[in-house]
Amino acid sequence: MSESNNSQEFTIEKVKALVADYQDFPKEGILFRDIFPIFLNPQALDCLLNHMVKVSVEFASKLAEKKIHAVVGLDARGFLFGPTLALKLNAKFVPIRKSGKLPGTLVNTTYEKEYGADTVEIQSNSILNGENVLIVDDLLATGGTCRAAEELIAKLGANVVLNLFVIELSGLSGRSILKSPIHSVIEYE
Repeated sequence: MSESNNSQEFTIEKVKALVADYQDFPKEGILFRDIFPIFLNPQALDCLLNHMVKVSVEFASKLAEKKIHAVVGLDARGFLFGPTLALKLNAKFVPIRKSGKLPGTLVNTTYEKEYGADTVEIQSNSILNGENVLIVDDLLATGGTCRAAEELIAKLGANVVLNLFVIELSGLSGRSILKSPIHSVIEYE
């Protein structure tokens, strides 16, 4: 978990400054926060990932087993962070995907979105009963997808120990519907 010399030059505030704003995207009235400029700067990405690992290790240290067994990435941008976090935490990476995207025996749940329902799925043998799970995604807005992920993990008998987000849009109150602890690296109103 050691930070490289280059990433020490970056702070989370400098990483936040790289987030680009796009007014009226994907539709009028929306201010879109784009994380992809962070990926254009390896030192900034390293700083962000090291921060996320540090937070995860701090949460794990409070657990009886002192271990996170699985990192669950939410479709699709959680996949950008999940595998690296899993590798650095010596945990497995497990995707939660939209319906119809995963093979094998699945567990699913349907949740309400702003304009209708959506279904997410997880492979039934990917997380074991009693395992400690970290959920990661790029953005916490209304919380619906993450809440559905918490439900899927509970159906498998595992424990969500932390919901970890790069950005939280606090004005949308997504954290109010989540049951597990939450950490957001960057927060906007």
